[in-house]
Amino acid sequence: MNFGKWLVIIFCWVATNALAQGNKNQIRIAFGSCNDQARPQEMWKEILNQHPHVWIWGGDNIYSDFKNPAGRKTLYEKQKSNEDYQQLIKTCVITGTWDDHDYGVNDGGKNYSLKEESQQLAMDFIWFAKNNPVRKHVGIYNSMEYGDGTKKVKIINLDTRSFRDTLDRVNYIDSATQKKLNRYLPNPQGDMLGETQWKWLKQELNEGNASVVILNSSIQVLPQEHRFEKWENFPSARKRLLNLINQSNKFVIIISGDRHIAEFSKTTLSNGQALYEFTSSGMTHTWTEPWAERNTLRLGDLIIQKNYGMIIVDWQNNKPIVTMQSCGLNHQVFNEISVSR
Repeated sequence: MNFGKWLVIIFCWVATNALAQGNKNQIRIAFGSCNDQARPQEMWKEILNQHPHVWIWGGDNIYSDFKNPAGRKTLYEKQKSNEDYQQLIKTCVITGTWDDHDYGVNDGGKNYSLKEESQQLAMDFIWFAKNNPVRKHVGIYNSMEYGDGTKKVKIINLDTRSFRDTLDRVNYIDSATQKKLNRYLPNPQGDMLGETQWKWLKQELNEGNASVVILNSSIQVLPQEHRFEKWENFPSARKRLLNLINQSNKFVIIISGDRHIAEFSKTTLSNGQALYEFTSSGMTHTWTEPWAERNTLRLGDLIIQKNYGMIIVDWQNNKPIVTMQSCGLNHQVFNEISVSR
C-alpha cells in the first residue's frame, strides 16, 4: 500500500473513531446518486440518522450539463453548503466517483472537451486529499480501505466516463405503448475504462487483505435488457470486468446508480461464486411514471421511489455478513438482502 492510501486510513480513524464506539464488529456504508442540487435535499437527514462510517458518491452528484467550469463550481458549492450535508462531512468519510451529469455532458464519454477541468472540480468536491493518488492521473478512478486488521472493507471507485468509447442511438416505436423511444446500439469491441485504468483495477482487486470489496460503477454492470446506459452496451468490456472479478476470487459487491431506481441483481461467476449488484439511484427525483422493466437477474422488487443505499458489513461471527438495504424517506426500507461467502 502506498503512502497516500495510508493517509486515507489514518484520516478515516481520526475523523470518525468509528471502530472505537458502537458495534465494533460493524462497518456502516451509505451511498447514493442522482442528487440534483436544485431540488429539495430531503435524504441527508435520513442518512445522518443511519450513522454511516463512510459515504460513497455514486455519480450525478450534481446536475451541471453543458455548464462551463465556473458555473459547475458554483453548483458544487451550493450542494456542499447544504447544512445537513455539512454535518455528514463532519461525521463520516467521503469518497466516490462521478457520472455524466457532473462530468458535464449527458451520456458523455472520452471525447468531452472539458473533462480535465471537470475532474479538478469533482476531486475538490468529493474531498480527495491533495496527496491522494487520484490527483496524479487522468480520470477520477480511486480506491480506499476502511477498517482495522482483518475487519476491513476496500472501496474501488471506477471512472466510466473519461475513457468510454462512443455509442450510437436509434429511435423506435415501443410495441406495447406505441411511444417513440430510443435505445443504444451495442459497441461490441468498445471500451469503458481505458488500458491504464484496467491495469490499475486488476492490481486493486488482487492486492490487500480486505474481507469485502465494494466496486462502485456509476452505471449498471449486471442488468442487460434495458435500453439505457449500461456495461452491456460494451459487451467485450463487461466480459473483461466480470473475468477480473472472477480471477481475483475476492468477495466483491458491485454498487451502481444512474437509473433513478433501486434494485438488487445477482449472477454466478464461472468460479461458482455469487456476484451481487446493488443499484441505488434517485436521491432527489425518480421516474415520473412507472413502467415494467425486464431484468432477469433481479432479486425482489424494482423500486421507483426516491432512495439511497445502506451496506452494513458485520463480523459478529468473524465471517463478514453483508446486509444491503434500499432506503427512503420516513425510515422506509423498500428491499433488504443479506449475503455472505
